[in-house]
Amino acid sequence: MVNELVRFPSVLLIGPNGEQLGVMSSREAQLKANEYDLDLLCVAPNAQPPVCKIINYGKYRFEQQKKAKEARKNQHVIETKEIQLTPQIGAHDMETKARAAIKFIQDGNKVKVGVRFRGRQMTHLEVGQEVMDKFIALLSEIAVVEKPSSMDGRWMIAILAPKRK
Repeated sequence: MVNELVRFPSVLLIGPNGEQLGVMSSREAQLKANEYDLDLLCVAPNAQPPVCKIINYGKYRFEQQKKAKEARKNQHVIETKEIQLTPQIGAHDMETKARAAIKFIQDGNKVKVGVRFRGRQMTHLEVGQEVMDKFIALLSEIAVVEKPSSMDGRWMIAILAPKRK
């Protein structure tokens, strides 16, 4: 609440330099703020009595927006990248996919590894499990298995996450 929106019978007033000016009516507090040619901002409306501060509200809002922008800039959203394999994948192809997965994990993302079974391949799930185990072994240096391999329809899926530093 700013200026005329402060409607409490009495408030504890803090001056522009951080000094306490005491408990007074909100009308008196507004007059004090006008003396300083600044704004009256209620910083703790739930306190007894509510705490109001004399500040430059435009400057205060600018600082708040700057802090919020900095916080958004510094946060990192973890994405889940996907790598698809087949039960008959060649050794070289698996190494290429592993290099891509390593890059994803080094960027701080999780990797969802999926082995797709087509047609009669469903009768030999153990072949797909071997492929999955080899792939996970290639990434064991930098990744930890967050969700072990499990079947989901025609897909065998595992999720890998970066190891904690």
